[in-house]
Amino acid sequence: MNIKSILAAAAVATAVMGISSCTEKKFHVEGTITGAKDSTLYFENMSLSGPVALDSVKLGDDGTFSFAAATGGAPEFYRLRIAGQIINIAADSTETIGIKAQYPAMATDYEVTGSDDCATIKKLALMQMGLQAQVNAIAQSPALGVDAVADSIDVVVERYKNEVKLNYIFKEPMKASSYFALFQTISLGNMSSLIFNPRNSEEDVKVFAAVATSWDTYFPKAERGENLHNIALEGMKNVRIIRSKQAQSIDPSKVSTTGIIDITLPDNHGNMRSLSQLKGKVVMLDFHLFASEQSTKRIMMMRDLYNKYHAQGFEIYQVSVDPDEHFWKTQTAALPWISVRADEDHQGVLTGYNVQQIPTFFLITRDNNISKRDLQIKDIDAAIKALL
Repeated sequence: MNIKSILAAAAVATAVMGISSCTEKKFHVEGTITGAKDSTLYFENMSLSGPVALDSVKLGDDGTFSFAAATGGAPEFYRLRIAGQIINIAADSTETIGIKAQYPAMATDYEVTGSDDCATIKKLALMQMGLQAQVNAIAQSPALGVDAVADSIDVVVERYKNEVKLNYIFKEPMKASSYFALFQTISLGNMSSLIFNPRNSEEDVKVFAAVATSWDTYFPKAERGENLHNIALEGMKNVRIIRSKQAQSIDPSKVSTTGIIDITLPDNHGNMRSLSQLKGKVVMLDFHLFASEQSTKRIMMMRDLYNKYHAQGFEIYQVSVDPDEHFWKTQTAALPWISVRADEDHQGVLTGYNVQQIPTFFLITRDNNISKRDLQIKDIDAAIKALL
């Protein structure tokens, strides 16, 4: 090959590389971290195998930085780190994420712009820090014995899990923030464990499975989605083994059956209302979130059912899971049926009825037995008429 041919081939190769470089999709992370002059800021990918350093910069007086990385078709997770101070971020498109912080409190006191998901991840990270502080305070309390410490920690952890499930994961399981929430940890002594533990909790397995299913739809064949499926499947197997062992050790004399799990909560007028008091009526037990986007449409549907069948013995016992009590009372002021609210101290109501998503409802017969839940009902009118 002569010199002209070599130069021509080199030019073509350079052009092709240039085109490839220009078409590669990237996202950017930029901003300022003040108070950290001469410190090294690391930009790391939080891969399934652990953190991988992508880039770093030695910060100057003004603390400015700018990083870029290739983006694929599914959310990926990264962090900015100076020593032990960490800011978690996620990206799945070509957005520019802005970060403004001050060292050494960058992990807890930072501003994020350009990404709603990153803003939600910040909220979840701060919530987890608050939970860890609660756990530390309980563990260090001299007034509590070993059993009391364990019970108290279980209470605050379950409260946290229910809040995250209802307000974040189940509302938008396809979001990077929901995936992030699944892998939050809590430390006790020298041990760290997942807050949502799919190894021995059937409820937590279902949370993992919900996110995995959503990722199948929005990000098919994504490595992280497949990993979630593997975790959920392994968890299901472990739960079956645990359940089998428990079944072999149950004392038959302690087994009892009841038609419903009773609920007694104050309604929106301050009166205590029990589900069992409605015996003799056909009841829709409805778990609802008035803050959801679908709430208005659902309430209109329920009004129609109530107007058609109430005179025949149909009643609605609605359990709100809204965190804001004033908002709930405002939303339910004009509703004709029973409306109660399960606050953070009454989340066991959801566990008792195995509520995995909101909204969910059950139909209860006149003699206080559960007939069907929403997933089993194709025609709600026909189902109610059959019980009246």
